[in-house]
Amino acid sequence: MKKTLGIILRKIVFSFGIIYGINIMLKNVGVYLPINIFTIGVTSFLGVPGLLSLFAILYIIA
Repeated sequence: MKKTLGIILRKIVFSFGIIYGINIMLKNVGVYLPINIFTIGVTSFLGVPGLLSLFAILYIIA
């Protein structure tokens, strides 16, 4: 139980860091992905493909 909780927490922290880092790197271009529970959850569960799909959804719909 403790090990599983640690893995989940590590994925959440890693996802937050990845989204934050990408937002900092792409702020001059005007690209911004909001950091909220949905984006962190999708990125934690799906990884990089989930992150890329969030960017695609954000800029195709908006």
